[in-house]
Amino acid sequence: MATEERMRILRLIENGQLTAEEGARLLGVMEPNNRVSRPPRAQWVRIRVTDLKSNHHKINVNIPVGLISIGLKLGARFASNKHTTLNFDEMLEAIRGGMTGKIVDMEDLEDGERIEIVVE
Repeated sequence: MATEERMRILRLIENGQLTAEEGARLLGVMEPNNRVSRPPRAQWVRIRVTDLKSNHHKINVNIPVGLISIGLKLGARFASNKHTTLNFDEMLEAIRGGMTGKIVDMEDLEDGERIEIVVE
């Protein structure tokens, strides 16, 4: 941090325009080592297909986020027509944008399956 910025904050404190606590907080935030870090990015995408009758997993796959574009493209090729309501491009953009948590949770009552996609 530039010395002039520190001096400006100290002058504001001296003139009563900032409290000592406010000035300390500003000085702390301005230091490169004290900046608020971003939360860690997601590393895995879990894809689960569960049989609704038996509650057993038919598909249970964990894919590294770095390979998710390949995994979603493969999934799109093998998805049946009734699953085309899933927009794989939108899911990929959401994952690349840092979205975490459950992004798909749907039930196919015709086939008796539950499909979940979770980004962790």
